[in-house]
Amino acid sequence: ADIGTLTSATSITPDFAANQNFTVTLAHNAALENPSNVVAGQTGSIFVVQDGSGSRTMSYGTSWDFIGGTAPTLSTAAAAIDRIDYIVQDATNIQAIASLEYS
Repeated sequence: ADIGTLTSATSITPDFAANQNFTVTLAHNAALENPSNVVAGQTGSIFVVQDGSGSRTMSYGTSWDFIGGTAPTLSTAAAAIDRIDYIVQDATNIQAIASLEYS
């Protein structure tokens, strides 16, 4: 599957009809909003890369469900790479897990 590029902004809304896998290089503190066009059973990954400055943060829309109910704190070093894997349970629930600090 292809990897679609998301544009860094303070609000990022992935279109799950466009891609399953995404990458975004954060140049802002961002909110990963609830995606559009979700389909139950869809799976994918979002690669989150810190820009050359690092220290960018990410918050999450209400559909994103993480283990234990706690959203991850992303790596903040310049050029750090984290990955969020997800599966869509239904129209308003996306189960996700983050793998942090890839080299």
